[in-house]
Amino acid sequence: MLSLIKVPQVLTINQVPKVFQEDCIISGYRQPRSSAVDCIRSLFQLTNETLNIWTHFLPTWYFLWKLVTVVLMQTAWQDSLTWPLLVFLFSCCIYPLASSCAHTFSSMSTRARHICFFFDYGALSFYSLGSAVVYSAYVFPDKWTNGYFHQCYIPIAVFNAIISTTVACYSRLGFPFLQYNHDVTRRFPECQSPKFSKFLRVIAFAYPYLFDNIPLFYRVFLCAGEGCTDNETNMLHYKHVALAFLTGFLFATHLPERLAPGSFDYIGHSHQLFHVFAILGTHFQMQAVEQDMAIRRPWLTANSLPITFANSMGPALVCLVLNCIIIALFSLPLLSGPGGNHGKEQKKT
Repeated sequence: MLSLIKVPQVLTINQVPKVFQEDCIISGYRQPRSSAVDCIRSLFQLTNETLNIWTHFLPTWYFLWKLVTVVLMQTAWQDSLTWPLLVFLFSCCIYPLASSCAHTFSSMSTRARHICFFFDYGALSFYSLGSAVVYSAYVFPDKWTNGYFHQCYIPIAVFNAIISTTVACYSRLGFPFLQYNHDVTRRFPECQSPKFSKFLRVIAFAYPYLFDNIPLFYRVFLCAGEGCTDNETNMLHYKHVALAFLTGFLFATHLPERLAPGSFDYIGHSHQLFHVFAILGTHFQMQAVEQDMAIRRPWLTANSLPITFANSMGPALVCLVLNCIIIALFSLPLLSGPGGNHGKEQKKT
């Protein structure tokens, strides 16, 4: 029985390859060649990844419950106005689940780590598209509804999501087949230029967010007078925007662990806080769009673009398929060779 619950010893930063190291996190690392069973056992062991996993795994079930509630109680399939909400809630389930899985299994090998986070990036970009779909349906200010920007908004958001996934995956290793293969996983750019790699990821996720929120920013911060859709939902939008910028700040700055390396290895480091505030921001975002949908339903039904498969579920399906293709292209070189080379190379770093 004791052998069944035994967990591996955690390591310090000097005991793991460079690709597994995190800025200003000194201890609490898992074995870099853990088995899948060891990774699952680590869910119940205090490591520097434990709270990263649980802060996204548990909210997944909350968002799934919300999705099921909409499907069962709002007759979603007969009411096309709820289709954008379904897309958004589905994306809210996907991104924390992908994140928790990535953090759980990323210590299996160098190869597994890269592939896990490729899926994490794809899920985040899909969430950005889910936000755009629901904003197009419920959040656009009255005076922008049916305008040229409104008509182009979803296609541009799909393009942005695809670029986001591509740039984020590129930031880890470069272009597949051209800049890396299964024998060389440290050439470019993460190990050689970690700051540039981090900058690329910040841009990859900040740009789609800023674009998707153009109608919201205009509505709550700039618009004045008639047609500005000034209702009680705006307070929820303020909370979501504040939390979104806080999560971006934490992701980019590595605070507070940068101020005291080693003091926040297990509890309180920036990635854990990033997860918590991201989920809170998504919660307020979900409340805001649901409230906008309920309050504005009569006006939207009479005046806004009709909700169809082509501007709700269709773009989400296209994004999902293209993201899977991109992830496959970045992953194939890592899957085509013997796994033993990865660990040996990274230990030489």
